[in-house]
Amino acid sequence: MYRNVNTPMSSILGTLVFAAVCYVFLLVVTFLLQPRLVYFPITQLQMVPTQVGLPYEDVNFETDDGLQLHGWYIPAQGSSYTVLFFHGNAGNISHRLESLAIFHQLGLNTFIIDYRGYGNSQGSPDENGTYQDARAAWEYLRQEKQKKPQDIILFGRSLGGAVAAWLATQINPRGLILESTFTSLPDLGADHYWFLPVRWLSRYRYDTHARLSAVSAPVLIAHSRDDRIVSFHHAQDLYAAANPPKRFLELRGGHNEGFVVSGDAYVNGLRQFVDSLR
Repeated sequence: MYRNVNTPMSSILGTLVFAAVCYVFLLVVTFLLQPRLVYFPITQLQMVPTQVGLPYEDVNFETDDGLQLHGWYIPAQGSSYTVLFFHGNAGNISHRLESLAIFHQLGLNTFIIDYRGYGNSQGSPDENGTYQDARAAWEYLRQEKQKKPQDIILFGRSLGGAVAAWLATQINPRGLILESTFTSLPDLGADHYWFLPVRWLSRYRYDTHARLSAVSAPVLIAHSRDDRIVSFHHAQDLYAAANPPKRFLELRGGHNEGFVVSGDAYVNGLRQFVDSLR
């Protein structure tokens, strides 16, 4: 006797319908949960700059939509330049002390802020909100610290690079440094989630690539080929989009530790860029 091994058409259709329903459910969940997939704020500060030998001022300032934000101002004696520092999408300012120490070593004042919802800053993060936070930080330096635009260097790492690039289109800083930054959030999502229509689903743009064409300030792009979160091609595309004068600093190490692993090469690359602005 022979057994019928043909799968009934109704069973195949049932499997396809089930798969389609699951896929649609995945799309809906991905769309609704995007804030939790993009932002990973930590509210508790783990350390303060004095614990690594850096003097600092605790700063509170207000956004146009009435939120109180928090940051640190780290002065460097005799410095005319100030770095306005925008960090990535996770943690808070207390996780960036190594970077603050590097900028201090370079003789630069640094103002680092927490976006809304991060650290001691009020509110919840979203794309437009981070832009408002960046503008408020710039205005604090201009009004309270009496810093001239030509003396402020914008620095952004990862997501912070997209925020810094946006701000650079609104004002005229002395320079712009983008470290480990993506071309846009939909581009980054498409790299990691090729099986999803990310460009259609994305509620956030953070279009660094598009913004660079409107930036007239000198630009430094820093990135590592070892970065598995934001692939190296993002940096290459950003460099191609940037207007001259521009520089490229190739790092070693992963997305979060490239600046540490690269050591003196990183520090010297920053120093050369800053020296070119003088």
